[in-house]
Amino acid sequence: MNVLWRTLLVLFRARLRLRREGPLDPNAVGRMRLRVLPTDIDLLRHLNNGRYLSLFDLGRWDLLTRTGIAGAMTSHGWYAVVAAETITFRRSLELWQRFELETRLLGHDDRAVYLEHRAVVDGEIFARAIIRARILRRSGGTVPHEELFAAVGRPEGVPDVEPWVHEWAAASALPSTKRPAPSDWR
Repeated sequence: MNVLWRTLLVLFRARLRLRREGPLDPNAVGRMRLRVLPTDIDLLRHLNNGRYLSLFDLGRWDLLTRTGIAGAMTSHGWYAVVAAETITFRRSLELWQRFELETRLLGHDDRAVYLEHRAVVDGEIFARAIIRARILRRSGGTVPHEELFAAVGRPEGVPDVEPWVHEWAAASALPSTKRPAPSDWR
């Protein structure tokens, strides 16, 4: 439940910043300060590995809201879902430790948008996650990127997704929901 309250607070603050400062460039790195709370830790007294991804969601909400993309998506009845994610840990975040959450758009391909999140302390990366998200319609189906960019404006200068990101996406993909995906451990 605490991430829900944090999400609502992030959305409130992001909307205020959007009104005061105007939209953030979609190519910018979104930054926000967070602190490891007692509800975030595990028995080893550091940030639980599963909690990182929940906290990284906050960075996505902040970036999408401050760029104006979230508002455009809502007005068109679209939403984003995470299709794949991977995280790499370098150092532990301890109870009460402050860190900066950095979020940026890596790029897109014909089916997904790619983002990167970093947990940073004093300029050092403690953890990094790569996210593949799909944009869907509430009425059903995927939103083509041409339609997305027509609604939110194509960000200038968004780099091409690096080949390793495509390789990761292909290697981690499961079959379409229209095809079987049996759990066979043989």
